[in-house]
Amino acid sequence: MTTLILTVAGADRPGLVAAVANVVDAHGGNWENSSLAELAGTFAGVIEVSVAPERADDLQTALRGLQGQGLLTLAVLTGAPAESDADDQMLEIRVLGNDRSGIVREVSNVLSAHDLSIEELATETRDAAMAGGRLFEASVIARVPESVDLDALRRDLERIAAEIQVDITLA
Repeated sequence: MTTLILTVAGADRPGLVAAVANVVDAHGGNWENSSLAELAGTFAGVIEVSVAPERADDLQTALRGLQGQGLLTLAVLTGAPAESDADDQMLEIRVLGNDRSGIVREVSNVLSAHDLSIEELATETRDAAMAGGRLFEASVIARVPESVDLDALRRDLERIAAEIQVDITLA
């Protein structure tokens, strides 16, 4: 099977997911994994689809037809299996604090400096009920190579947590 990664975005309205799902199904594709959301009035997401190699080109052409109809902006990439070492471990990192610019940049730079690969990142801002202002919350799942010094990583995350005044927890 060929794996296609679709990135989609468009003005949020009913039927966008159905339009993509119908095209995938009509071309013998299988909707494997996805992360979809409405963000500030825009529907956006990433979808992993598997399809028989001989049907991949036709599926891609049909999906691009959705773009031609003005429904979605769409990009299609051919996926490849992720290379990882069996000894890699997964680390969950949670961030919570008053919202301010630069939190994702600071945390992701520390992870990158320690050769961690972000597998999943979900962020949210919301009103702080009792304190006023906005809260920022992030959940990160990162792949940690066996060679990483976890104590050094923890120290660097604690340092930036103090600098940018957020709580960072590792699990």
